[in-house]
Amino acid sequence: MANNIKDPATRHQNQMYQKYYSQFLQSPSGAPSAMLHMACHSHHYWPDVTLDAVQQYWRDSAQLADDKWGPIFEDKIPAWQGAVARTLNLPDPGRIAIAPNTHELVYRLLSAFDPARPLRILTTDGEFYSFARQLQRLEEEPNVEVTRIAKEPYASLAERFEQELQRGDYQLAYASLVFFDSGVVFPRLLDIAARKPQQTEFVIDGYHGFVARPLDLGPIADTVFFTAGSYKYLGAGEGLCFMSIPANSKLRPRNTGWFAELAELENRADEVGYADNWLRFAGATMDYSPLYKGLAVFELFEREGITVETIHNYVLAAQLRFLHTMEAADHPLLNRERLIHFDLEQGHGHFFTFDCATADAAEQLQRELRSRGVLSDRRQQLLRLGFALYHGEEESYQRVFG
Repeated sequence: MANNIKDPATRHQNQMYQKYYSQFLQSPSGAPSAMLHMACHSHHYWPDVTLDAVQQYWRDSAQLADDKWGPIFEDKIPAWQGAVARTLNLPDPGRIAIAPNTHELVYRLLSAFDPARPLRILTTDGEFYSFARQLQRLEEEPNVEVTRIAKEPYASLAERFEQELQRGDYQLAYASLVFFDSGVVFPRLLDIAARKPQQTEFVIDGYHGFVARPLDLGPIADTVFFTAGSYKYLGAGEGLCFMSIPANSKLRPRNTGWFAELAELENRADEVGYADNWLRFAGATMDYSPLYKGLAVFELFEREGITVETIHNYVLAAQLRFLHTMEAADHPLLNRERLIHFDLEQGHGHFFTFDCATADAAEQLQRELRSRGVLSDRRQQLLRLGFALYHGEEESYQRVFG
């Protein structure tokens, strides 16, 4: 079979990974589960350690009451920021803002622009629903102008996007590192961000790359805002997202919560000030059980020596097995012609997307897959199949093809 994914060669012991997800890989009777979960890019299974983490959050909240805020802000949040910074090679953990979702953080950034002045935004036509919807609403305002670069053909996307970025007078540029609908990686996006015009704030939506693809943001840490969260590849559930902030940012969000002045609550001034750290983009009270879960997963990975490179190589090997099986199956929809890809070896995320031509065809295929014990997800005519650590090395994905 001709393909452009190479087997990473290293073999890993199955029990190293699958044992961490025992609650999901077994039936209630304790026997192996008959389901193959391939919607991991949508909702990753949570490692078993997250159950203890949630219970610990309950105990801390019940026993400490208001005193829980000390450990949360002095220990838990810095520990989370440190883990994120190490994962992405960010130099200053204190510049990683947190919120329940990335939309809250991005909208807070958008609120920092002067509403009395024109706002020109450069993006693509492949951004996730929350940002795409928000831009459509903003475009109803007379001073907001949005330019969307077509993501396809992917081979020329980098050149077309950067040409427009350098040519236009944009206050904000926003693009996904890995497109949510196809799994294709935006070619050379980090290089483009490094060369952005000085007057342009640049946001990278990294959700489908965080804890999936090895990333080094060190060279552009003071150039871009980077957003992601714990819901997908970290496997810690919804409710905990972050945004890294460039050093010396002077933006003053109009959407600002009381957490933004935590350091000055006892000496609150009449004017609205902003800290030179993550609190500049802070909001208000949130549920911190996802924080406990996220830390538990990071601690598990550290104890067991599981790195993002380890995860990525494991998934690449699984994707290679899938492609081998696919080529032999000759499926009418799950085939090379319908697989959306650009560079499967270097430029793809942890899921494959197949264009089934119509939403009805995708829905029917999803039902057929479920009848064979395969969980998938779809976006209109696009059917998505994801890969994860909890897929066994012996998994050939034969059941996907009937």
